[in-house]
Amino acid sequence: MDTMARVKVTIRCNHCGEKFVLRGRREKDRIDTGFKQCLCNNIQDFDIEELAL
Repeated sequence: MDTMARVKVTIRCNHCGEKFVLRGRREKDRIDTGFKQCLCNNIQDFDIEELAL
């Protein structure tokens, strides 16, 4: 498997319910999308789900 595979993820904020769909790169056991924080300034309370590309 490619260590830099492209993946699509859905990030949902557990504070305000905002939903973001982003593409990122899988690096070993992590997915890097560049996502920093929600519009409500939440930086850590998220549900993250990987989607099929």
